[in-house]
Amino acid sequence: MSKSTEGEKPSRGFNLTEFFRETKEELNKVVWPDRQRLIGESAAVILIVSLSAAVIYLVDELFRWLATLIF
Repeated sequence: MSKSTEGEKPSRGFNLTEFFRETKEELNKVVWPDRQRLIGESAAVILIVSLSAAVIYLVDELFRWLATLIF
């Protein structure tokens, strides 16, 4: 037996119209970044990913070189 608390809506299943209405309400609450901030943060992400890829490549090449010395 499950008890329903006050203020809790009983489950009626999936309602597509209500889903879209609630989705629109939530999207209206979102604070979207301005163009300058979007470009700046995108550039930062691209820079960090590029640096990470370069470090991984260099470590891979180091291990490849060490493996050729050992084997």
